[in-house]
Amino acid sequence: MRFSSKSEKMNEPDVSTRESRRRARRSVRSDAKDRWMITYADLITLLLIFFVMMYAMSRLDVEKYEVVTSSLQHTFKGGDSILELGSGITGTADRYTHKNPPASAVNGSKQGEGQADSSGQAPLTERELAFRKQEEDLANLMMLIESYIKDNSLEDQIHVADLPQGISITLNDRFLFDTGKADLKSGSTKTLAKLASLFRQLDTVISIEGHTDNLPIVYASKYKDNWELSGARALSVLRFFVDKEKLDPQHFQYAGYADTRPAADNDTPEGRSKNRRVEITVLRQLQE
Repeated sequence: MRFSSKSEKMNEPDVSTRESRRRARRSVRSDAKDRWMITYADLITLLLIFFVMMYAMSRLDVEKYEVVTSSLQHTFKGGDSILELGSGITGTADRYTHKNPPASAVNGSKQGEGQADSSGQAPLTERELAFRKQEEDLANLMMLIESYIKDNSLEDQIHVADLPQGISITLNDRFLFDTGKADLKSGSTKTLAKLASLFRQLDTVISIEGHTDNLPIVYASKYKDNWELSGARALSVLRFFVDKEKLDPQHFQYAGYADTRPAADNDTPEGRSKNRRVEITVLRQLQE
């Protein structure tokens, strides 16, 4: 009995030590779980400070606002669209292949560099004036084409639209070609000659695109497929402008897209008729 009692007394410190260690572990785990609240509280405090600063700065200075807006407007008006193979706002993008004149070459204006006019705004540069003139020319072109279409009752054959890339003139294939062929009909040359007379006054690029429906060529045709047919039709229109009307070939580009760019549903005869077309687009793009 004495031995047992002595043994129990010796084990009592071990039990208390283990209990204290367990309590210490629980305390450490509890502290680790709550550490994320420190970061969260710091984040909330920073957000509060941020919104307080924003509120304190929310008073609008009208004069500074007008200066900033006029500066941005002047910058973006002078920008050369990268989407049209331009050199960008800074004049550094696509510097080796861009088609529009570089910004560094046309920094002057009629009223002198860096001088403001009587209205307080900076004068337009030569490049900005050229773009403005081009917009006027395109608007006048569209008006003349619409008038010609109406006067000659060609609404079912020709459609004109002002698109972001330029003035688009869509000619139905029945107006230009026989089925499966790329030779221009004699009745279409009058209209093409009228377009050529209007194009002669423009200094921009004109894109000619041939399109077909998704039906394979089944008639007796020298063309293997719709790719060849669409390209040949676009080339026929280009040849008319360049060879017969003597327009500058440097102002033209052409391509054939077959049925890859439909304008309507190819599942119906009406849709397929709309897809068989030639699109002539006068691009919003200055020549070098």
